[in-house]
Amino acid sequence: MTATLPARGAETAGPLAHNYHPLPVTLTSGEGAWVRDVEGNTYLDLLAGYSALNFGHRHPALTAAAHAQLDRLTLSSRAFDHDLLHPFAAALSDLSRTVVAGDAPPMVLPMNTGAEAVETAIKAARKWGYEVRGVAPEQATIVVASGNFHGRTTTIVSFSTDPEARDGFAPHTPGFRVVPFGDAAALRDAVDETTVAVLLEPIQGEQGVVVPPAGYWPAVREICDEAGVLLVADEIQSGLGRTGTTFALELWDVRADLVTLGKALGGGVLPVSAVVGRPDVLGVLTPGTHGSTFGGNPLACAVGLAVVAELRTGVHQERARVLGAHLHQRLTSLVDAGLLVGVRGVGLWAGLDVDPARMTGRALCERLLRLGVLAKDTHGSTIRLAPPLVIDEADLDLAVDRLTQALR
Repeated sequence: MTATLPARGAETAGPLAHNYHPLPVTLTSGEGAWVRDVEGNTYLDLLAGYSALNFGHRHPALTAAAHAQLDRLTLSSRAFDHDLLHPFAAALSDLSRTVVAGDAPPMVLPMNTGAEAVETAIKAARKWGYEVRGVAPEQATIVVASGNFHGRTTTIVSFSTDPEARDGFAPHTPGFRVVPFGDAAALRDAVDETTVAVLLEPIQGEQGVVVPPAGYWPAVREICDEAGVLLVADEIQSGLGRTGTTFALELWDVRADLVTLGKALGGGVLPVSAVVGRPDVLGVLTPGTHGSTFGGNPLACAVGLAVVAELRTGVHQERARVLGAHLHQRLTSLVDAGLLVGVRGVGLWAGLDVDPARMTGRALCERLLRLGVLAKDTHGSTIRLAPPLVIDEADLDLAVDRLTQALR
């Protein structure tokens, strides 16, 4: 496929709630790193569903797994077991051993969306805090970071520092303390006898792919160990190959007590999420205390097993590492040329800052759209690049060439 100029469409009107402001393009099909719109124009996808499409559009192994399972069983609810539930849990547990603390095999609690996984981790951390750590009833606190993004449920937006996500949804859920991201000293000061957990993204995706200082994550792990509190890592965007490692925490050789996963776990086929963690922590959730009708459904487990199989090869992680180095080298040259204010990120994941005097992030994304490239802005003059890990080097170079053209 080659990129062509798209037709510009009007904003969609009608019964659909207006909680998104999409770029003016209507997609109909996709393959690998490319998508096509209703008029037959093709685009290079540099967003990959916010990392839900790490393996590209319609990855053959993932769609084959889904097709095969559609002819067998799609839902049983957790009132009954099915033949893929325990194999999926075992496969994901084995994959997660490098990122979950302790010697015991990680426990797996399957859910559907990323926000559900985070809510699950919050519930487990609080219950563990009361039953194991001995925090006084209804006094549990969780330390989080400014600039965080963990979803948009009422509990999660209660500790968001983004006014657009938070304002208008009060009363906010108590029990959270916000400290600056990357500031280990501030985090240490926020931990006290009421703290049950520290909840952080290894790299802040929605904030613009913000990578913390090199010593931050080892310091966070040390603080949690000294205080006897849980470390909860939100790997929903950063995990499953995006950073050149299976999990972003591997970049710092740090293991968490609970890890939330989502997005790429469903292979871009359907929503699949999970919390993986220490059995003594997730084990505080007992029948009746938490659940989900669709969590761990047969179709989700079939696709999830195929995703884990893809990650076990190491091919996607290696592509993200090698192509990511190439991408960041080229993006840095745009900073040197004065076309960008700053670039940061790791693997096939980058945040690009545009001079606000030149244009907004939205304006840059609209220019890229007209050049056959899909990207997404965030926070004013920043855009994110997160191409599918299956993208080839020629298409990646094409994308940066089009970005350079749009900036000029």
